[in-house]
Amino acid sequence: MSDLLEGIETSVVYYGGILFVMLYFLRLWLRGPTTGSDNTKRLDGKVVVITGANTGIGKITATDLAKRGARVIICCRDMKRANAGLADIKAESGNDEVEIVQLDLASLRSVRQAALKLSRKEEKIDYLINNAGVMMCPQWKTEDGFDMQMGTNHFGHFLFTELLTPLVKKAATEDFTPRIVILSSLAHGGAKEGISFDDINFEESFQTMQAYSQSKLANILHAKELARRLEGTGVSVYALHPGVIATELGRHLKGGKIIGWILTPVLGLMSFLIKTPFHGAQTTLYCTLEDSIEKDSGKYYSDCGVAKTSTKHAEDMEAAKKLWDLSEKVVNRHSL
Repeated sequence: MSDLLEGIETSVVYYGGILFVMLYFLRLWLRGPTTGSDNTKRLDGKVVVITGANTGIGKITATDLAKRGARVIICCRDMKRANAGLADIKAESGNDEVEIVQLDLASLRSVRQAALKLSRKEEKIDYLINNAGVMMCPQWKTEDGFDMQMGTNHFGHFLFTELLTPLVKKAATEDFTPRIVILSSLAHGGAKEGISFDDINFEESFQTMQAYSQSKLANILHAKELARRLEGTGVSVYALHPGVIATELGRHLKGGKIIGWILTPVLGLMSFLIKTPFHGAQTTLYCTLEDSIEKDSGKYYSDCGVAKTSTKHAEDMEAAKKLWDLSEKVVNRHSL
C-alpha cells in the first residue's frame, strides 16, 4: 500500500512539474516580445496625446514615452482617477511635463471641448494614440444615443482624431513622420458579417460581444481609410492588437450574467497566462517608436510585427469608406 501511495506521489510530482514548465513557457510565449520598450529612441521636444492613460496599458505607454523626454498629455474621463494616474506617471518617469485634458469619449460635446482645448494650446502633436476603450458592457447608451461600445471605441475616437489631425499634420517635416496609433483587438474577427450599417447602434439586435467585435473592426477600418486619406501628408497611421491583457477593460466579464461563477477558475488560470499591462503596451510602443515602419501606413500589427487581420471585412476598403462617410454624418449631426 505504501509503495502504491509513493508511486502516486511520485507521478503527481513528475507530471505536475511537467505541467508547470509547459504553462511557464506558454506564459512567456503568450506575453510576446518587449521590442517596444527595448527601443532606445528619445522623444525630447515631442508632444504625445494619448486617451485613457490613467490605468492599464495606456498608463504604461504614457510612462514609457515620458521617460524618453516627451511631453505627454493624457486624456481621461474621470479626473480623480486621472490625477492619481498623473502622479504615478510623473513619479515613475521622472518627467514633470505630463498633463491632463478631460475627455469623455461617450460624449461628442466633451470630445469637441477637449480637442478645442488642445488646438488652442498646442502648436503640433507628434503622436496621437487612441488607447481608451470599453469592452462587453451592458446595453448602455452614450450621451448622444450611440451604443456605448461603438460610441466610445469608434465614434468618439473618430471625431477626436478628425479634430486633431490638423495638429498632427503640422508636426510633419522632411526628417520626422508623425504617427496616429489606433488600438483595435483580435476580437474584430468576431464581426463575421462585417459592420451592421443598418443597425449601427444595435437597437434591433444587441449582443455585447458582437457590439465589441464590430467596434474593434471599426477601429481597423478607420485606420485604413485614414491612412489612405493622409497619403502625401507625411503622417502615418497604424492599427494594432495589444494582446489579451489583465487590465480593467474586462471588468464587465467578472461574475455577473456574462461569465458566471463556473468560469472563475478559468479566469484565474488566464490571469496567470495572459499579458501584463507592461507586455500589452509593447505593440503600441513599437508602432510609436520603430523607425523601420515609418512609411508603412495603414498596416495592422500584433506582437510588435505586421499581422494578418482576422476577417476579410477588415480589408474591405469599400466598407472602410462607407464607415467613414457614416461616421462623418453621425458626429457632425451633433454640435456643441
